[in-house]
Amino acid sequence: MHEVAVLAFDAISPFHLAVPTLVFGRVGIDGPSPYLVRVCAEQPGRLSTPAGFALHVEHGLDCLSTADTVVVPSWPQDATPTPQLIAALRAAHARGARLVGLCLGAWVIAATGLADGRELTTHWAAAHALAAAFPAVLVRADTLWSDLGDIVTSAGVAAALDCCLHLVRTDHGSLAAAELAGALVTAPHRSGSQAQYIPIPVPDPADDDPVERAMVWARANLADPIELDGWAAVAHMSRRTFTRRFRDRTGASPQQWLLHQRVDAARLLLETTDETVERVAGRAGFGSAVSLRHHFQRRLGTSPAGHRAQFRPG
Repeated sequence: MHEVAVLAFDAISPFHLAVPTLVFGRVGIDGPSPYLVRVCAEQPGRLSTPAGFALHVEHGLDCLSTADTVVVPSWPQDATPTPQLIAALRAAHARGARLVGLCLGAWVIAATGLADGRELTTHWAAAHALAAAFPAVLVRADTLWSDLGDIVTSAGVAAALDCCLHLVRTDHGSLAAAELAGALVTAPHRSGSQAQYIPIPVPDPADDDPVERAMVWARANLADPIELDGWAAVAHMSRRTFTRRFRDRTGASPQQWLLHQRVDAARLLLETTDETVERVAGRAGFGSAVSLRHHFQRRLGTSPAGHRAQFRPG
């Protein structure tokens, strides 16, 4: 059985602790779980929470020595992981365990040094601080989660639920994840590349972030051809300045980000409509089914038809 160790600590948010224990342990959900979940702490015993009640944790960090997956829920931003915790996480990783940082749990993952030269995702509100604290890490604030195989990190709150469901899908397939999502009354799948904001947010008229306004405009016009010069004009910038500012803002070029948005839009249409692949390609801005199939395969590792069949087996 796949062992999951979930780290708890003093002042932990009960919600963030509940997400991995609920998804992997199926707490309160009928049916057996394919995971053995243990909550552990560096100092077992009584732990406080900001919710007005305390927790009692029985297991220590020795759980990490046998775990297949180690989950670090949202971490206090002003707390420094101890050398003992870092050593235990690095030893688990060296043994082959998958490390998962949910929301601000990415701070602990970054502190291990295992993500140096790689990318982590965290809550958009903490992204700049995380990037400043760990300059060797590429911090993503424009995605729901990122999966490097051995290291998985997510944005905050609801995105942690998406990330855990993604891991169930990775380990046990789409049917298992869809069944679990149905029991949780949540979306079966939101792509990790999906933006942390709502798909087409309403911009604040007083918003002074031209790149964000340009992102909003692009999401609202995915079906149309979007040329870089015209897109830069929406932000009232030159092509060169817009490209530089966009990369600083998202960690990706405008073209890369736009392609991810179009693939995700196509994925959503395939999952929720019966439109033909050609029609989906047009609505997502690919122009042809051939182009959609090419980019869909490169991005998600499957064909549009295969994805639809997997997601909607009925």
